[in-house]
Amino acid sequence: MLDNALKTQLKAYLDKLTQPIALVASLDDRDASQQMKGLIEDLDSLSDKISVSFDGQSSRRPSFTVGKAGEPARIEFAGIPTGHEFTSLVLALLHTGGHPPKTDAAVLDQIRQLDGEFVFETYISLSCQNCPDVVQALNLMATFNPNVRHTMIDGALFQDEVEARQIMSVPTTYLNGEQFGQGRATLSEILNKVDTGAAKRQAAALNEKDTYDVLVVGGGPAGAAAAVYSARKGIRTGVVAERFGGQVQDTMAIENFISIKETEGPKLAAALEEHVKSYDVDVMDTQRAARLVPAKDGQPFAVELESGATLTAKSVIISTGARWRQVGVPGEDEYRNRGVAYCPHCDGPLFKGKHVAVIGGGNSGVEAAIDLAGIVGKVTLFEFADTLRADAVLQRKLHSLPNVTVITEAQTTEITGDGQKVNGLSYTERATGESKHIALEGVFVQIGLVPNSGWLKDTLELTPQGEIVIDNRGQTSIPGVFAAGDVTTVPYKQIVIALGEGAKASLASFDYLIRQGSED
Repeated sequence: MLDNALKTQLKAYLDKLTQPIALVASLDDRDASQQMKGLIEDLDSLSDKISVSFDGQSSRRPSFTVGKAGEPARIEFAGIPTGHEFTSLVLALLHTGGHPPKTDAAVLDQIRQLDGEFVFETYISLSCQNCPDVVQALNLMATFNPNVRHTMIDGALFQDEVEARQIMSVPTTYLNGEQFGQGRATLSEILNKVDTGAAKRQAAALNEKDTYDVLVVGGGPAGAAAAVYSARKGIRTGVVAERFGGQVQDTMAIENFISIKETEGPKLAAALEEHVKSYDVDVMDTQRAARLVPAKDGQPFAVELESGATLTAKSVIISTGARWRQVGVPGEDEYRNRGVAYCPHCDGPLFKGKHVAVIGGGNSGVEAAIDLAGIVGKVTLFEFADTLRADAVLQRKLHSLPNVTVITEAQTTEITGDGQKVNGLSYTERATGESKHIALEGVFVQIGLVPNSGWLKDTLELTPQGEIVIDNRGQTSIPGVFAAGDVTTVPYKQIVIALGEGAKASLASFDYLIRQGSED
């Protein structure tokens, strides 16, 4: 199952096990069961701390549990955890076997103190880059609290469950049989949801923070660069973000980041966070900004958070990035995660063999259609303009695929459904004005981004499109408030550009602070 190079690497990790662990498999006669058996036997051969048996009684087959020897197992993999989930498997083995996780002690204490019975089930696809965050968080909770159990379920292997529960987006998590959440979620977000008093305690702690020299709002590439450059100046730096990494977390393949031939978004986001945390930076995750209060009468700037907390700073750098743009037609909100999706890498496997649409003929739309064509039965791509806007190399690849149809000059007017899930898309032929409807089972929206600047309305100067207006130093319309990255008017929304803009805004902020100090 595993090649020799991977076995060598994995053995080095498994040598860190300090306690015996048991793997118990429940198999059937499917090919996937034989693959799982091979994987488990490989694991068994790599460590004397691992024992294996194939007499499991789980109703989900193939599956296997991971538990401490002699204790009931609380982690289960229903499916073969390869692809993006291989790391989830490795971490489950390490943590169950006594190797300490890289998690704050306070967070582990919060996990241990959870009271109640928590049975989690997470439906994933092996191509989903957001799923491992949820799987790893819930596995960690199951490791450190005997009241928590978690099962990862590969939707591609358990299509009957996916159909029965009408799951059309991953990750989808159930708690005690009821839907708990959809989409990427961090450990902190999950804990805050099950620990009802956590948000209030965190808000109280944030209110006690001293004033920062620089407060960076947003944790994407621009925010990370700004934080690093500020911290290197030796000034008090804080970062408050809804989720560290921002849109990068949702990006699959990155091949234009100079000096790195290719990588994936979650890996780059993790590297950015690790770099930031290597400095004396106060990182406050899972917090969304609600309002900016300008400095006046000698008082610092204030950033009010949706949690009710308020942070203060002598200067502010805004790098809140952007989010997927919606089509804005009837049915889009109603059928979100029920056939309407925004991440082809995550949700594509759930539409295996089906007919789906992609809305958008730019690079992201054409790339999505190409990726989906290898999974689904048929792809119909809709573009509003009379020609596709994607790079020529992508268009050539798209037109070479036999199961892709391209419809240009098409204005989407409605996403239709049967009350439970998507069943079609209505559009108008712009050249003739004729209205048409096409039957399909999924719609992937890929029409660009919209800046996350709604909380700044009536505070900073924004363009009609919602971008923060900045000068060539990243200065906004309010002295002492700077901005960088996709939320601003800077052209060409690219990761490498956002990094440079974040560094520039940080240097400009430091210059502002120096000048303010000389005037005092």
